[in-house]
Amino acid sequence: MSFIGKIVGAILGYLLLRGFMGAILGAIIGHLYDQAADARRRGPGAGPLEISEKFFRATFEVMGHVAKADGRVTEAEIAAARKVMGDLRLDGAQIHAAIAHFTRGKNPDFDVETSMHELSAACAQRPDLLRIFLELQVRAALEGVDMQGPARLAVQRVAELLGVSRLELAHIEAVLRIRREQFRAGGAGGSAGGQAPPRGGMQLDAAYQILEVDPKASNADVQKAYRRQLSKHHPDKLKANGLPESMLEHAKQRTQQIIEAFELIKAARGM
Repeated sequence: MSFIGKIVGAILGYLLLRGFMGAILGAIIGHLYDQAADARRRGPGAGPLEISEKFFRATFEVMGHVAKADGRVTEAEIAAARKVMGDLRLDGAQIHAAIAHFTRGKNPDFDVETSMHELSAACAQRPDLLRIFLELQVRAALEGVDMQGPARLAVQRVAELLGVSRLELAHIEAVLRIRREQFRAGGAGGSAGGQAPPRGGMQLDAAYQILEVDPKASNADVQKAYRRQLSKHHPDKLKANGLPESMLEHAKQRTQQIIEAFELIKAARGM
């Protein structure tokens, strides 16, 4: 219990009931005060389980919504959604649920604004989760239609609803394009096994882009950028904040990409 909580509890306990029972009551009140204060510091938002459920549902509903942005869903877009499911290593039940959500998102009456409002409210104070959400949408749109046409506009609208800038969205797209090219260069083709992209495919300029750091930055700034990116995508941290376990594979792949980028920069600089 915090010092302030103890004071509040002691005063109220004394005023309401002196003696042993007053001390117990004071301790309880003080503890509740601390809990309320912690909740205020954290701000609004849902618990990890509720976030996990909303995140999973919204991921595939919006994926269906983006795929239907031009009025029809092509075989390539369906294959892209299934590839994301495969890359995430969803089991049979999860795939069944994901397909149902994807189908719901394709419906003309799907309200993307309400969906994103609910997700934003659930993920309040957890912006890293919203970034992962957008990464998954961009990933599917790239695989389906190379993020072109109405799909791009739909993803931009989703980012806007989540309060993510166009600049941040552009960075997400750039990093995921780099990752896709790594797979192609390595002959992996982005297999459903979810393996990390081969190290040899990354270029130095791409490595700086992944870390979001200027090539002219100091070694200390590069290390700070590396730690910052790792923190954003660390699977354990994201899981604790409510990222569904089924989505952790994506976070692991991004973490591996960040590590490879840093190793390449370190080697180039002789760090």
